[in-house]
Formats: sequence, structure tokens, C-alpha cells
Amino acid sequence: MVRTIITPENTDVHLHINKEYIGKPIEITYLALDELEQKPVSKKTMADFWGILSDETALDMHEQVKQTRNEWEERLKKQF
Repeated sequence: MVRTIITPENTDVHLHINKEYIGKPIEITYLALDELEQKPVSKKTMADFWGILSDETALDMHEQVKQTRNEWEERLKKQF
């Protein structure tokens, strides 16, 4: 894969296609970086899924988190 950022000086851009891409479908996309909408990613908590997950699924997930946390703590105890 080749990915690069350029600042064009006119409306034409010349591309060099690597030999390994000859005969293959390739995708060419262009967009202005200042047009990208960059929203901060908010961390999700279990409360964000309230009403979306069934009670059974939520309990299963909670148990899995507890089990994983316990396993992690046991590994840390063994290291130190």
C-alpha cells in the first residue's frame, strides 16, 4: 500500500504505479485534510448501553469483565 500527502500546485497530478499493482484494481481517493471532521472519541461505559442490551447479555458481559479482571490481577501477583 502506498499512502502519501501532497499539496498540489495545479489541477493535474501524475501518479507512478508500482509494478506489483499493474493489472490489479486499485482505489484512488483524494480529499482535503482540513475537510476531515475530527471529533474526540468518547469512552463508552456499560451505562451507555443501558436499554440496548438485554439484562441477560449485560449480566454475561459483566461476569466476563469480572473474570478477566480477576485473571489479570492473578497474573500481576505472579509477576511480582
